[in-house]
Amino acid sequence: MAIAIHAGGASTGTFEARSMLIRGKEIVADRSGALYWPGERTLIVADLHLEKGSAFAVRGQMLPPYDTRETLSRLGEVIGRYRPRCVVALGDSFHDRRADERLGSADLRDLAGLQAGREWIWIAGNHDPEIPAKVGGCARPSLILGDIVLRHEPAPGAANGEIAGHLHPAARVHLGGAGLRRPCFVASQARVVLPAFGAFTGGLNVLDDAFVPLFGNEESDFEVHVLGRNGVYPVARSSLGPD
Repeated sequence: MAIAIHAGGASTGTFEARSMLIRGKEIVADRSGALYWPGERTLIVADLHLEKGSAFAVRGQMLPPYDTRETLSRLGEVIGRYRPRCVVALGDSFHDRRADERLGSADLRDLAGLQAGREWIWIAGNHDPEIPAKVGGCARPSLILGDIVLRHEPAPGAANGEIAGHLHPAARVHLGGAGLRRPCFVASQARVVLPAFGAFTGGLNVLDDAFVPLFGNEESDFEVHVLGRNGVYPVARSSLGPD
């Protein structure tokens, strides 16, 4: 297989995750959609899309205005589990260029609390090419840790060590006569694409043509790890279906 799975997954306390290898580095796919890199003590999340609800409201499409609160709360939970030295947000952390103007004072305080005592890096995305200073942390176009590059959008073609977001991967899994659709990680021995972490984010089916240049289309080319209520579960390509 392209990625080594250790002992059917890793379990820490009362939550479950999947331990994988990318270019020989152990990483942990968490059920929240975050990725933890133990060797770097770094937590990685993608596509928070903070203030997406308020962006729709500005255009007259009313959605419950609680997505930022929910996303930051979930992020706080996973930070509490891993206690990382560094958090890296892989772009599209903010839904648009004016999202910071709509962030409430309580959300800004919560964000500052999550950043306290650790390094925090915002990777620029297509929705947020410039990160406002008021949200704290450090903004970068990409980040290299060892021999692995962290960026928002996966680079076209074969990878040589990459962790990215942008595509919001999701899997439709067929189980007998029933089916379900869930966010997922897509991974090979040299590339991992994270699911979107934000509360109001959709997903692109992993069988979509957008994934073929990155992973190929054979079962041996990539692995899919679906987010479940109690853990992260590997799913065979034969169990995947289109939307």
